[in-house]
Amino acid sequence: MKVTFREVNPFDLWIWLEFATVPSIVERQYVEELFDSWFYVGKLGGFNAENFQVMEAGVDLSYMDYDTDQSEQALMAPMHNSSEFEYRGTWGRCWFDLGTSDPVALDVLINALMQLGRDYLQIEQAIVGGVNEDWPVESKAEARFYDDNENIQN
Repeated sequence: MKVTFREVNPFDLWIWLEFATVPSIVERQYVEELFDSWFYVGKLGGFNAENFQVMEAGVDLSYMDYDTDQSEQALMAPMHNSSEFEYRGTWGRCWFDLGTSDPVALDVLINALMQLGRDYLQIEQAIVGGVNEDWPVESKAEARFYDDNENIQN
Protein backbone atom coordinates (compact mmCIF):
# COMPACT_ATOMS: atom_id res chain seq x y z
CA MET A 1 0.00 0.00 0.00
CA LYS A 2 1.37 3.36 -1.02
CA VAL A 3 0.96 6.15 1.58
CA THR A 4 0.88 9.78 0.48
CA PHE A 5 0.51 12.91 2.56
CA ARG A 6 -1.02 16.04 1.05
CA GLU A 7 -1.88 19.27 2.83
CA VAL A 8 -2.84 18.22 6.38
CA ASN A 9 -5.18 20.28 8.52
CA PRO A 10 -5.86 18.19 11.65
CA PHE A 11 -9.17 19.98 12.22
CA ASP A 12 -10.42 19.35 8.67
CA LEU A 13 -8.78 16.15 7.44
CA TRP A 14 -9.91 13.88 4.65
CA ILE A 15 -8.43 10.39 4.45
CA TRP A 16 -8.75 8.69 1.07
CA LEU A 17 -8.35 5.00 0.24
CA GLU A 18 -8.02 3.48 -3.21
CA PHE A 19 -8.89 -0.21 -3.40
CA ALA A 20 -7.80 -2.68 -6.09
CA THR A 21 -11.46 -3.47 -6.85
CA VAL A 22 -14.81 -2.13 -5.74
CA PRO A 23 -15.01 -3.31 -2.11
CA SER A 24 -17.67 -5.86 -1.23
CA ILE A 25 -20.10 -5.36 1.65
CA VAL A 26 -17.89 -7.47 3.94
CA GLU A 27 -14.76 -5.57 2.90
CA ARG A 28 -16.56 -2.27 3.56
CA GLN A 29 -17.43 -3.52 7.04
CA TYR A 30 -13.76 -4.21 7.77
CA VAL A 31 -12.76 -0.72 6.63
CA GLU A 32 -15.57 1.01 8.51
CA GLU A 33 -14.95 -0.94 11.73
CA LEU A 34 -11.26 -0.03 11.57
CA PHE A 35 -12.00 3.68 11.11
CA ASP A 36 -14.75 3.65 13.77
CA SER A 37 -12.48 1.88 16.27
CA TRP A 38 -9.62 4.26 15.54
CA PHE A 39 -11.91 7.26 15.97
CA TYR A 40 -13.36 6.02 19.27
CA VAL A 41 -9.90 5.42 20.72
CA GLY A 42 -9.05 8.95 19.61
CA LYS A 43 -12.31 10.36 20.98
CA LEU A 44 -11.38 8.90 24.36
CA GLY A 45 -7.94 10.54 24.24
CA GLY A 46 -5.97 7.40 23.49
CA PHE A 47 -3.52 9.16 21.17
CA ASN A 48 -2.02 11.37 23.84
CA ALA A 49 1.78 11.39 23.49
CA GLU A 50 2.07 13.40 26.70
CA ASN A 51 1.23 10.20 28.59
CA PHE A 52 3.15 7.40 26.86
CA GLN A 53 4.61 5.94 30.04
CA VAL A 54 4.62 2.34 28.83
CA MET A 55 6.33 3.18 25.54
CA GLU A 56 8.92 5.32 27.33
CA ALA A 57 9.68 2.51 29.81
CA GLY A 58 11.33 0.47 27.09
CA VAL A 59 11.28 -3.27 26.48
CA ASP A 60 11.21 -4.61 30.05
CA LEU A 61 7.76 -3.81 31.41
CA SER A 62 7.80 -6.31 34.26
CA TYR A 63 6.87 -4.65 37.53
CA MET A 64 6.72 -1.22 35.92
CA ASP A 65 5.51 1.60 38.17
CA TYR A 66 2.67 3.33 36.33
CA ASP A 67 2.19 6.88 37.58
CA THR A 68 -1.56 7.60 37.55
CA ASP A 69 -0.88 11.12 38.83
CA GLN A 70 1.16 11.81 35.70
CA SER A 71 -1.63 10.48 33.49
CA GLU A 72 -4.20 12.65 35.27
CA GLN A 73 -2.01 15.74 34.87
CA ALA A 74 -1.58 15.27 31.12
CA LEU A 75 -3.62 17.66 28.99
CA MET A 76 -6.58 16.10 27.22
CA ALA A 77 -5.94 15.11 23.62
CA PRO A 78 -9.23 13.86 22.15
CA MET A 79 -10.39 13.67 18.54
CA HIS A 80 -13.55 15.68 18.00
CA ASN A 81 -15.62 14.55 15.01
CA SER A 82 -15.80 12.29 12.01
CA SER A 83 -18.09 11.65 9.07
CA GLU A 84 -19.47 8.39 7.78
CA PHE A 85 -17.19 6.52 5.39
CA GLU A 86 -18.18 7.12 1.76
CA TYR A 87 -17.48 5.07 -1.37
CA ARG A 88 -17.33 5.86 -5.07
CA GLY A 89 -16.13 3.02 -7.29
CA THR A 90 -12.72 1.87 -6.10
CA TRP A 91 -12.31 4.91 -3.83
CA GLY A 92 -13.38 5.52 -0.25
CA ARG A 93 -13.03 8.54 1.99
CA CYS A 94 -13.76 9.77 5.47
CA TRP A 95 -13.47 13.17 7.14
CA PHE A 96 -12.03 13.79 10.62
CA ASP A 97 -11.46 16.57 13.08
CA LEU A 98 -8.47 15.15 14.92
CA GLY A 99 -8.85 17.77 17.64
CA THR A 100 -5.83 17.82 19.92
CA SER A 101 -4.89 14.17 19.44
CA ASP A 102 -1.22 13.65 18.64
CA PRO A 103 0.14 12.66 15.20
CA VAL A 104 0.87 9.16 16.52
CA ALA A 105 -2.83 8.57 15.73
CA LEU A 106 -2.00 8.64 12.03
CA ASP A 107 0.84 6.14 12.49
CA VAL A 108 -1.56 3.79 14.29
CA LEU A 109 -4.13 4.13 11.51
CA ILE A 110 -1.56 3.56 8.74
CA ASN A 111 -0.17 0.48 10.52
CA ALA A 112 -3.68 -0.94 10.87
CA LEU A 113 -4.54 -0.17 7.23
CA MET A 114 -1.38 -1.93 6.06
CA GLN A 115 -2.30 -5.05 8.02
CA LEU A 116 -5.91 -4.87 6.82
CA GLY A 117 -4.56 -4.68 3.27
CA ARG A 118 -2.38 -7.74 3.82
CA ASP A 119 -5.06 -9.88 5.42
CA TYR A 120 -8.51 -8.90 4.14
CA LEU A 121 -8.64 -6.65 1.08
CA GLN A 122 -6.16 -5.06 -1.27
CA ILE A 123 -5.67 -1.37 -0.62
CA GLU A 124 -3.67 0.28 -3.41
CA GLN A 125 -3.05 3.55 -1.63
CA ALA A 126 -3.95 5.71 1.34
CA ILE A 127 -3.90 9.47 0.97
CA VAL A 128 -3.87 11.63 4.09
CA GLY A 129 -5.16 15.15 3.58
CA GLY A 130 -6.04 17.23 0.58
CA VAL A 131 -8.85 16.64 -1.89
CA ASN A 132 -9.34 14.61 -5.05
CA GLU A 133 -10.23 16.68 -8.12
CA ASP A 134 -12.68 14.05 -9.38
CA TRP A 135 -14.54 13.80 -6.03
CA PRO A 136 -15.05 17.27 -4.56
CA VAL A 137 -15.63 17.70 -0.86
CA GLU A 138 -18.61 19.52 0.51
CA SER A 139 -18.04 22.84 2.22
CA LYS A 140 -19.04 21.24 5.52
CA ALA A 141 -18.78 17.49 6.08
CA GLU A 142 -21.74 15.77 7.70
CA ALA A 143 -19.97 14.83 10.89
CA ARG A 144 -20.98 12.87 13.91
CA PHE A 145 -21.23 15.59 16.52
CA TYR A 146 -21.49 14.65 20.17
CA ASP A 147 -23.41 16.34 22.93
CA ASP A 148 -22.36 16.30 26.59
CA ASN A 149 -23.96 12.88 27.09
CA GLU A 150 -22.06 11.44 24.10
CA ASN A 151 -25.24 10.84 22.12
CA ILE A 152 -24.73 11.13 18.38
CA GLN A 153 -26.27 14.25 16.89
CA ASN A 154 -26.58 14.57 13.10
